[in-house]
Amino acid sequence: MSACVRTRATDSDTNRTQRVHQPHSPPPPRRFRIAGADVSASIAVFLIALPLSLGIALATGAPLQAGLVAAAAGGLVAGLLGGCPLQVSGPAAGLTVVTADLIHRYGWRTTCAVTVLAGLAQLALGCLRVARTALAVSPAIVHGMLAGIGVTIAVAQLHIVLGGTPQSSVLANLRALPAQLADLHPADVAMSVLTLALLLLWTRVPGRLGHLMRKIPAALVAVAGATLTASLAGLSLAKVDLPSWSSHALAGLPEGPVLGIAAAVLTTTLVCSVQSLLGAVAVDKLVAGQPGLSARVGRSDLNRELLGQGAANIVSGALGGLPVAGVAVRSSANVQAGAVSRNSTMLHGVLVVIAALLMVPVLELIPLASLAALVMAVGIQMVSLHHIRTVTRHREVLVYAVTTLGVVFLGVLEGVLLGVTVAVAVALNRLAHTRITHDEQEGVHHVHVRGQLTFLAVPRLSRTLHLVPQGTHVVVELDGSFMDHAAYESLQDWQNAHTARGGSAELTGRRTGVRIAEHGGPAEPGNPTNPTGPTSATSSESCRCHPWTPWRQHRCERPQSAPRSGDPTSGHQLARGISAFQRNTAPLVRGELARLAREGQQPSQLFLTCADSRLVTSMITSSGPGDLFVVRNVGNLVPPPGEESGDDSVAAAIEYAVDVLRVRSITVCGHSGCGAMQALLNSAPESAGSEPGGVQTPLKRWLRHGRPSLERMADDGRPWARLATRAPADAVEQLCLSNVVQQLEHLRGHESVARALREGALELHGMYFHVGEAQAYLLGGEGEEGGDELFIDVGAVDMSA
Repeated sequence: MSACVRTRATDSDTNRTQRVHQPHSPPPPRRFRIAGADVSASIAVFLIALPLSLGIALATGAPLQAGLVAAAAGGLVAGLLGGCPLQVSGPAAGLTVVTADLIHRYGWRTTCAVTVLAGLAQLALGCLRVARTALAVSPAIVHGMLAGIGVTIAVAQLHIVLGGTPQSSVLANLRALPAQLADLHPADVAMSVLTLALLLLWTRVPGRLGHLMRKIPAALVAVAGATLTASLAGLSLAKVDLPSWSSHALAGLPEGPVLGIAAAVLTTTLVCSVQSLLGAVAVDKLVAGQPGLSARVGRSDLNRELLGQGAANIVSGALGGLPVAGVAVRSSANVQAGAVSRNSTMLHGVLVVIAALLMVPVLELIPLASLAALVMAVGIQMVSLHHIRTVTRHREVLVYAVTTLGVVFLGVLEGVLLGVTVAVAVALNRLAHTRITHDEQEGVHHVHVRGQLTFLAVPRLSRTLHLVPQGTHVVVELDGSFMDHAAYESLQDWQNAHTARGGSAELTGRRTGVRIAEHGGPAEPGNPTNPTGPTSATSSESCRCHPWTPWRQHRCERPQSAPRSGDPTSGHQLARGISAFQRNTAPLVRGELARLAREGQQPSQLFLTCADSRLVTSMITSSGPGDLFVVRNVGNLVPPPGEESGDDSVAAAIEYAVDVLRVRSITVCGHSGCGAMQALLNSAPESAGSEPGGVQTPLKRWLRHGRPSLERMADDGRPWARLATRAPADAVEQLCLSNVVQQLEHLRGHESVARALREGALELHGMYFHVGEAQAYLLGGEGEEGGDELFIDVGAVDMSA
């Protein structure tokens, strides 16, 4: 936001000035600078990438320099050209099995050629702009593929950990394991155990010491510790052997059957692309958790990322390196280390090149057993319990299991194809199997439809609906996410016939929380409340606003006249709303609310806004239960500390939010058409909040806290608060904007807020919401010349991440 044009407004000058270069003045030269955060982040990533690159090369059976070449190409080429600035690319554990099989079948030079061809295929896919198609692959298949690769890696590296040599397949490794256990090499086992112990314990040291220790990557500590111990103890065991770069093998022409080479290129392209694109999406989520970073970095361009990965694979393969893909471990470390641009990724590649040229004597001291233990730990971590719980919850554990077993026993491409086949079969089975039941409770007939409602289920649905007696009230609950046209027409025809015979029908979407049809009135043509099926029929008695209905499809008919006091229908609206919540929304949120009840509230923001009923805080901030600590009052006012107001509720909420809940930000949100601001403008300055007869009302006593906002707007020595995109529409809107700025000043006067601001633990934000335009504005450029008065259209900056 600070990049917006700095302006200074006065009451006599409505034009804004900009500082620009004169036409005859050359622009100042641009200097290439690398932020200090990028330098420190690149060092952290380099320390992780160096041992892992050597370990992955060892696991594939490739020359060990190939891992360093891939790390350098991933950092420099993919870092420069890729569409995800903070994603770090290099030799990935997910490609270990694929590459090892290629080397075993066709040799190293042909494997390099396959890597180049896979890179060219990625360039073609990027030019065709089909990157997002890869995201259509079921997560259960992706997680199953990674789990199968992890199992294969772990079983193979276990032989090196024990001092032996891995076989060519998982079954062969399992058969050879008893003989390997009978022929242990104590030195290799000792270095492997030491490496695993350091990996496990380094991040678990508590307290301040542990916080300082965690700044050094555990992988580096584990390998360095084992290397140092082996050197000091003079142990005799296999170590890294880096041959001279002059004898390093480069890519050659592919040799082998055409179909086999084509399948190898397809497999490498698939695994590299899917892993890189999913990694870019994961990095976007990490960046989104840091608001300051998300505005600076922006979201990933997936097609450009695919182009960058393709170029990196071409360079890596041509120079004799392993296939390259985005690596989750290094990418997350890059973001957590504070990287702010692609310079950190590229600088990490430069460091890898320096290490490969100048640190060969040091690298050759590393025991192979230590690298094998490191890679084995990575393989075990690829079998994620979190992923297993997730696919189980979504009833896709069969897809996950079949994919994992297929990758382990058949191969990566075969396992993925098998997983896709099972996923399609599961989807068709769910589409074809629908359970329809009917029961009666307290005179109300309930028809439950569980599953997708297609033409295949229409005969059973019709039989069940015709069992319902005429003239009764019926609730049809659709527990599914899809309904085709045949099912929709069948339901609509039955509903119209049942209503015409004196009955009433209510169609609800139980999973979605959307009321599909309401009893009490005919269906209204064209009402788009339900986007997947029948149009909504709204009652003429009350507002039918249902929770979780998309706001862009929200339509509400209100009573022609408000119910009179004592009218028995006056309480029906509240009762119906509560009933709808219990029936539609409660089942969806019960698990989340139960968790919040156990853990207590931990909001990150205090949101102070007006009591106006048109301001839906959860909607305009896209927040859910537990996200915001909300304080609402007439006029979003913050009484200055120490002022006798007779009401300490706002001050108490601020103190509780800052000192107890430890919120990280406070937002004061004003809005258009504020009745409190209109009342302030209409009040006579000399009345000091009293009626002509001298009688003060509670409302007028409260609104006196807004009088400093009036004075701020009338002060000729202050610039008016304003909108970046247009001038305020009228005096009321001008006062609404000035009031937000003034209440932020009142906030700074509270002791708890001032203390948190001094410690850097709190941020203050101003916000203005135009109700009629559904447009949010944020107070931008705080602390700059005139900037603390400028409200910036959120849509004008990249806040989407």
